[in-house]
Amino acid sequence: MDARTQNHRLTRRGMLQAGSAALAGVAALTVAEAQDDGVPRSTDHHLTNESVRGPENPPLAQENPNSVWAPDTDNGTVPPFKYSFALAHKRIDTGGWTRQVTARELPIAKTLAGVEMRLTAGGVRELHWHLPAEWALMLYGNARITAVDQQGRSFVDDVAEGDLWLFPAGIPHSIQGLGPDGCQFLLVFNDGDFDEFETFLITDWMTHTPKEVLAKNFKVPAATFDNVSKRAPYIFQTGLPGDLKAEQNQAGQGTGGVPQTLAFRTSQMKPNKVTAGGEVKIIDSTNFPVTPISTAMVKLKPGGLRELHWHPNADEWQYYMSGKGRMTVFAAGTRARTMDVQAGDVGYVLQSNPHYIENTGDTDLVFLEMFDSPHYEDVSLAEWMAHTPHQLVDQHLHVGTAMIDAIPKTEVVIDPA
Repeated sequence: MDARTQNHRLTRRGMLQAGSAALAGVAALTVAEAQDDGVPRSTDHHLTNESVRGPENPPLAQENPNSVWAPDTDNGTVPPFKYSFALAHKRIDTGGWTRQVTARELPIAKTLAGVEMRLTAGGVRELHWHLPAEWALMLYGNARITAVDQQGRSFVDDVAEGDLWLFPAGIPHSIQGLGPDGCQFLLVFNDGDFDEFETFLITDWMTHTPKEVLAKNFKVPAATFDNVSKRAPYIFQTGLPGDLKAEQNQAGQGTGGVPQTLAFRTSQMKPNKVTAGGEVKIIDSTNFPVTPISTAMVKLKPGGLRELHWHPNADEWQYYMSGKGRMTVFAAGTRARTMDVQAGDVGYVLQSNPHYIENTGDTDLVFLEMFDSPHYEDVSLAEWMAHTPHQLVDQHLHVGTAMIDAIPKTEVVIDPA
C-alpha cells in the first residue's frame, strides 16, 4: 500500500478528539436540560429525591460514579458493556495462572473473548491448539513462542513487552516464560464463547489414545508412553529453553520456517498519529499480514477524548491497560448508557453503535480496541458533518454554519485536552 492510500485510510479512522471548551459547553448544556425537565438535581446529590437509604457498596460505587449517578443524557435500558478481569476466576498451576472474560462473563461480547495469563521463568503453556485464531499482546517480561503450520513449517521466536503475536486458527503452538521473571500477556480470540480451559492439549490427546495405536503411529514400543502424564500439565514449571538459534534450526529441519512471521514488534512501529493529546497505533492486515484481528492501540492524556464515532464493519472489544475513564454508548431508539472503566476492565460495543471514551483521571488512559476483522474501519461524527453540505447539517442541529465550517476537513485524530 502506498503512502497516499495509507493516509486516506487513516483519515477514515476517527480517533480522539478533545477540548476543554467543548467539554465545558456540553456540561453547561446538561445542567440546563436538567433544570428544564422539572426534576430537581444537585451536583453533590444531597436532595431528598436523590437520597439513598438502603444498603450500599461504597468501594464499588466509588469506582462507578457514572452508574450510581448517570449523566442526564443517559436513557432507557442498555445492557452492561464492561466486565473486570478482577472478577474472573483465576486458575493457578505450577507454572503460572490464567483467567478469562468471555460471553459467559459478559453476554454482550459475542465475537471476541479475552484471556490474561502469567507464566513463571520456565513456566510453559502446554503444546495445544484451538478452533479460533489467537492474537496476543505481551504486557510484561519475555517469552518464547513456537508454532507449526499445515506444511510442517516452524516458527520459534522470543517476544518482549509490547510485542504481538498471532497464531492462526487450528495451528498448534506453545508459550514459555523466560528469565528473569517470566511474563504476563493478553490473549484475544475471535469467538466470544471461547473457553481457555477446553483447548486441545497434546498430553490429553495422547492419554486418551490407546498405547498400541501410539506405538504403531510412531513406530516405537508401547512402553515408550508409560510416563505420559495422566493429568494434562496445562501450565507447568520446567527449566528454561535452550539457545534460540539452536531451537530454530532444530524445529526447521526438513521443512524450514513459516513464510510470514507470526510476531509483530510494536516498539519498532511509529504511531499513526501523535498530537499533544495522545497517540494511536493501528495494526491490521496492512502491516501485519497474518492477522484476521485488527486493533487500535490508543493512549489518551488526562482530559482527552476518543472522539464520537462508530465502527461499521465489526463489534469492538476493548481492554484497558492503565488509567481510568468513562464511555457512553448510544444504542439507538433514545437509549444511551455511560459506564466507568479502569485498568483490567474489558469493554464491548456492538457494531455501528456510536460511542466515545474520555480520560477522567490524572494519568494516561491506555487501551486496546479489538475487532474480528482483518481491516480497521471507523466513521467519525465530525468528519461526517464536515463532508456533508453545511446548510443541511445546520438545518438538523441549529448550531450555526460557522461551527460546521470550522470542523477540520481531515481528521485531527487527537486534540489536546
